[in-house]
Amino acid sequence: MQSDQHLLDQIATGNAEALGALYDTHARTVFALAKRVLVRQEDAEEVVQDVFAYVWREAARYQAGRATVAGWLVMLTRTRAIDKLRSRQARPDLNQAADPAPVLDASVSKLATPESMAVSQDEARRVGAALNHLPAEQRALIDLAYFEGLSQSEIADRTGTPLGTVKTRMRTALQTMRTAMQSTTPQRGGEQT
Repeated sequence: MQSDQHLLDQIATGNAEALGALYDTHARTVFALAKRVLVRQEDAEEVVQDVFAYVWREAARYQAGRATVAGWLVMLTRTRAIDKLRSRQARPDLNQAADPAPVLDASVSKLATPESMAVSQDEARRVGAALNHLPAEQRALIDLAYFEGLSQSEIADRTGTPLGTVKTRMRTALQTMRTAMQSTTPQRGGEQT
């Protein structure tokens, strides 16, 4: 199995098979996050297409020192899902009430191989474990930011917490999660994480 970095290098040279392999590995995670933010399946599917189209066009711009490939894909997904959510909210006729329970469409799981599903499930478990180790006030801020798409100012307004406190708690939470994720990243075949 090729590393995500190797696949991105191949995508940057125009290798469509590498894009397919990256898609097979990460599409389920990308869809799950988009679906959690947007609720509507068709919106989440559109975000998945947008994210992988962006990867196809901009693979050479990825900077390994800033995030893992999976982390980069999650950030791309989050950004596009929030943009779509805000766009939808600006047009109330398209707005629907959000379902509080995240739902993963079973048809997407058919696209994933057993290997990629195991990797995605492992990553999801590690993220969940990192989230569960955060203090409740930090975890709540992460939920508001990443799953409801609120800015730090909006979070401060909603929670009645000073903006500086929100920023500090979020920075601390993200640093704690990053450290936890790096310490639990499995080493495979001499790869460096």
